[in-house]
Amino acid sequence: MKKHPFQNFTIDHTTMLFHPKLYIMSYVVFRIIFGTTPEDLLYEKKRKGKDGQKDVSMTYATRLGEWQPKEKNDPLNTIFALVQPSEPAGTPSHVRTMLEGHDAVAHVQHLALRTPDLIAFHKHCVERGVQFVTPILKDDHENLIQVFSGEWFLPGSKSSGFFFEFLQRDPSDSELATIQKANKQSWFRDETFLGLYDEKEREYQSGNVLSFFKKDLFEAILAKVGDKQVYEITETDLEQIETMMIEMTAKANKT
Repeated sequence: MKKHPFQNFTIDHTTMLFHPKLYIMSYVVFRIIFGTTPEDLLYEKKRKGKDGQKDVSMTYATRLGEWQPKEKNDPLNTIFALVQPSEPAGTPSHVRTMLEGHDAVAHVQHLALRTPDLIAFHKHCVERGVQFVTPILKDDHENLIQVFSGEWFLPGSKSSGFFFEFLQRDPSDSELATIQKANKQSWFRDETFLGLYDEKEREYQSGNVLSFFKKDLFEAILAKVGDKQVYEITETDLEQIETMMIEMTAKANKT
């Protein structure tokens, strides 16, 4: 079949619905972990407060990056990856659990964000307390390296089934050597995508699903924010939160 020019799609944006605590946490993560700036905030819409109460943030949109191709004609592909429960009926399947847990036949499992330097970004995240299901992996079909975060959900609540993938395409030989050495040291079972699939299966069968942040760090960030709305969070607030994240993570790693 012929592909028409009007079928050359690219993803313009992704809309996510969050619990209020995750909503405020998302702003902190986008600013500190993903490095967005006030200039990246495209809009924030507020609901007018009633009876003298302050306005409530309804929605905001932020730009995460502006990807520049290496060459003028270097394509920036828009890719959909689709997964179905492939295990026989009646046998454990984390994919089936994710779907049934949301009473849905379709579910956004993860967002994949591309970075030009995955090793540096991974180090940045780990120092600030982000948890990862896998070490950095080498894809067995494409020339890329990737890593998968813990899921976004409230401490004590059931898992959401949503997490992030961070990837880098066309890694150098030295970068591949670095992650291969790190994976040998961590004794990771499978250094490909199937490694992720198996790890998620183990998580869901055990009932111990890794979260994006540990409970104590998650709660400490929310306590630092207090009852502020997104539009009330200052640069000083974010600097103090980031310092706290680094200090708490360093202390936890020493124990």
